[in-house]
Amino acid sequence: MTSQMNFYDRVSVLILDSGIGGLSVYQEMQKLLPHIYYIYCFDNEGFPYGEKSEIFVSEQIVKIMTAIQKKHLLNCVIIACNTASTTALPILRAHFSCPIIGAVPAIKPAARITRNGVLGLLATPETIKRPYTLDLIKRFAKNCQVELLGTSELVYLAEKKVRGIKIPINTFKKILQPWLNLQKVPDTIVLGCTHFPFIINELQQVFFNASMVHSGTAIAKRAFSLIGSQQNTSAHSFKNKAYCVKKNCETESLYPALEKYGFSILEELSL
Repeated sequence: MTSQMNFYDRVSVLILDSGIGGLSVYQEMQKLLPHIYYIYCFDNEGFPYGEKSEIFVSEQIVKIMTAIQKKHLLNCVIIACNTASTTALPILRAHFSCPIIGAVPAIKPAARITRNGVLGLLATPETIKRPYTLDLIKRFAKNCQVELLGTSELVYLAEKKVRGIKIPINTFKKILQPWLNLQKVPDTIVLGCTHFPFIINELQQVFFNASMVHSGTAIAKRAFSLIGSQQNTSAHSFKNKAYCVKKNCETESLYPALEKYGFSILEELSL
C-alpha cells in the first residue's frame, strides 16, 4: 500500500475566482474541511469579473471548469465570486454534474444583527445591480434601510494588500465617503465581494463600530454538509495546486501569498 492517495480516492474541491478573493473563502473552508485536496484557480485574464459582461463571465467560467475537469476529478466547486455567482450559477449547474456552491451577499444574517436598522452593502458595481441581489434585499431586509456602494477600487486595493503593498487609510476613507456623509451610518456592513475580507481591518478603521458580515463561513458550512463525510482520512501527502489563466509578472508577484495559503504549485491553465 502506498502512502500517496490515489487520484480517484482523494476528495477534491475547486475554488474559482477572478483574483485572490477566493482565498478568503479557502480560509473558512480549511477550518471545517482541513483534509481536502484544494485546487485554486484565479482567472487573471478575466479579472475583475465585476467589470465584465454577464455573457463573458458565464462563458469564461464554463471554459475554465471544463479545462480543470480534464485534469482533476472534482467533488465540489466553489464559485468564490459574488458577481459570477449571481450571474452564472444556473448555467454552470446545467453544464456540470458536481455540486456547485456560489457566493452571494450575506444580506439575511446582516439584517438579523443590525442595531440601528441601517445596512451597508459593499460590492462591485455589477453585483450591486444584479436582480438576484435586489431580490435578497427585498426578501430579507425589507425592514432595514439598505445603503448600496458599488466599487471596483477596493478589489484592486485588496489585491495590492495581499501582494504586500501598504495602502494609506485615507485611500479607503475617500472611497467610503458617501456612507460617512450619511445622517445614519451603517452599523452592519455586508462584504459582498470575496476580496473584501482581506481589507476588513482597514474597513473597521473607517467604520470602527460596525459589524462586518461576509459569506465565507456559510459557504464552508454548505460544503461541509455536502462532502464533510468524505474527507480524506489518510496522510495528506499531496500538495494543493493553483492555476492561473495566463502567467505573467503579476502572477509571479502572487507566489508568496499562494505559498502562505498552502498552494506551492502554480500552473497556467490552457483554455
